[in-house]
Order: sequence, then structure tokens, then C-alpha cells
Amino acid sequence: MVDPSLLALAISAFTSATLLPGTSEAALSALHVAGEIPAWRLLLVASTANIAGSCINWAMGRFLVRHADRRWFPVSPAQMERAAGWYARFGWPSLLLAWLPVVGDPLTVVAGLLRTPFILFLIVVAFAKTARYAALLWLIDMI
Repeated sequence: MVDPSLLALAISAFTSATLLPGTSEAALSALHVAGEIPAWRLLLVASTANIAGSCINWAMGRFLVRHADRRWFPVSPAQMERAAGWYARFGWPSLLLAWLPVVGDPLTVVAGLLRTPFILFLIVVAFAKTARYAALLWLIDMI
């Protein structure tokens, strides 16, 4: 049976990687402080779900960008323009910033739009997002 706390963390982490509202850092922090689930398991669940959400963004940029003018498309034209500027200036290394609020999610959509190879995208985004959660867990332990 799936632990409801881990399921809630996964949903929060997944939505946090899309432009839907999510509070994965708060959920991860609360579960870690509670101490009932090992940190490695929290890191695995949060990272996997957050990376999956970013992969959805990449796919939307790659395959659904023709619908960018639709209301349901998760990135506004202004966000796309700002993210495209970052991506044009720094290339795929800008994906190391995919964990940032506001600019990170549009970067993952732009990566798909600009046809960044999926395996490169996956490696860089997985590293960035996992490192962010690992740093958060480490900081909590230091407090």
C-alpha cells in the first residue's frame, strides 16, 4: 500500500514542476521534520515526481507549442519570451536553473520547444532538481 504522506509529496512535487500551484518544499520539509520516513525515500519520491512534471513541460514545448495561445497552455507568452532569452543566452546549461520558481518551469517548456535532446534535458534537470531537494534536506538537518 502506498503511504498517503508520500503520495501527497509526489503530487505536490509533480504540480510544483508544472505551472500548477504546488508546495513541494514545504511538504518535503514537514515530512522530514516529522522523522517518520527516511530522508532518502523523501528525496527519491520528491525528485522523481518533480522531474516527471518537468518532462511533461518539455513534451508540451516539443509537441503542443502550437497551442501556446490557448488559455490552458501553462506558459504565458511573456514567460516564454523571458525563458527563451535565458535559453538563447546560456543554452542547455540554463536548465540547471529549472528548480527556480517563476523562471524554471518556462525554461523546461522552452527546452522542448527548442528541441533540446530529451536525454540531455533529463540528465541536467534531474541533477538540478535532485540537488535542490538534497540541499533542502541537508539544511533542515543543520538547523
